[in-house]
Amino acid sequence: MEIHVVRPGDTLWSIAFAYQTTIEAIRETNGLTSDLLMPGLALYVPAPAALPIRYVRIQQGDSLAKLARKWQSTIPILLQSNPNISPTNLPIGNVLAIPSPVRYPIRTIGFIDAFDPASIPAILEEPSSSLTYGAVFTYAALPEGGLSEVEDEELIEELIRRDIDPLMVVSNYAEGTFSPELAENVLQPEARNNLINRIVETIEEKGYKGVSLDFEFIPPSSREAFTTFARELKAAIGNLLLHINVFAKSEDMPDNPFSGAFDYLAIGTAADLVTILTYDYGYTEGPPDPIAPIGWVEDIVRYAASLIPESKLTIAIALFGYDWPGTSAADTTGTATALSALAAQQKALDNYTVIEYDQEAQSPYYTYTSNGQERTVWFEDVRSISVKYQLLEAYQLAGAAYWRIGYDFPQNWAYVEKNMAVLKTI
Repeated sequence: MEIHVVRPGDTLWSIAFAYQTTIEAIRETNGLTSDLLMPGLALYVPAPAALPIRYVRIQQGDSLAKLARKWQSTIPILLQSNPNISPTNLPIGNVLAIPSPVRYPIRTIGFIDAFDPASIPAILEEPSSSLTYGAVFTYAALPEGGLSEVEDEELIEELIRRDIDPLMVVSNYAEGTFSPELAENVLQPEARNNLINRIVETIEEKGYKGVSLDFEFIPPSSREAFTTFARELKAAIGNLLLHINVFAKSEDMPDNPFSGAFDYLAIGTAADLVTILTYDYGYTEGPPDPIAPIGWVEDIVRYAASLIPESKLTIAIALFGYDWPGTSAADTTGTATALSALAAQQKALDNYTVIEYDQEAQSPYYTYTSNGQERTVWFEDVRSISVKYQLLEAYQLAGAAYWRIGYDFPQNWAYVEKNMAVLKTI
């Protein structure tokens, strides 16, 4: 596979010829419904001879010969893939791109909306081989420690049939949003104990393989109570998986209303896997901005990895984009709407608009006009997610989590299949 950014004059035929592949293969890998291309469109092109790429941070004592042996590569290939390096002076800490048949092993979590009316087999068809866990969203905690009812039997059965471990998501979701008041109430000792008992009962009844906690907007005053909840829940479920989602931060701010309640060090000790929610830098109520600019993501990863073992740490990867009314903070007149990465790509083609790429953020975007109003779309494509996988591997993280399955993003699954070895536990 190779990333090709469409230039003026490119056609599917010329691209297929250049990479010795077929037009149909390019269409399928990128979700194209016609031959229409626009400059700036990033295509993931099936190139039969291309090896998976590893991203390896240079350590003390490394040499090109040593790295080539370890990754079943050659010195000429390493030099060709990293033209800016000196073969006799490898800067410690720099990251090398290494074509290698040895793919990076990761664990992945796909969030699946249990209330989505879409066909369960259909939405799982494409990503199923790339998922370790399927996190069923959501069992909502009730104020006294009960749980909402979820009709998830069909979904659990389908996940297991596809060798995906089902996780029950437990959250403070109420009336279409995450409730700080609900989180505060349910984390009180009596309600917390009731909730843990109800979670264990549901696991035994439904056959879940673990729990994914998705508590958001927890009041900072409940920081210690949330950590206690995590510890007690892990003790109650034993060898089953405890996965915890936490808001992103690059320093500890205990009074922050978004991230203050998350004690990374303590949560990393209690949980089996932790996902940092590394998206929504650009969010629906704000001005047009990248979904997950790479510098912001790396700052968060660097901080998190200093407190949470890398073997437990995963980053969140968005399968979506946002479409804002307006082009800046000054003229944005309302909230953005979410759309899948594929739908964002298609909207650019439908509107015959050039796709731009912000090199600093490593993110694609474009503007278009609808009903006389200028609008802005920031989204993810194979370029922007590839640099996140590079970061993941450079920091030796456990894997990635995706919000959400059902948002079409064929480039992502093609990239994972080509370059990653997704671990299965069933």
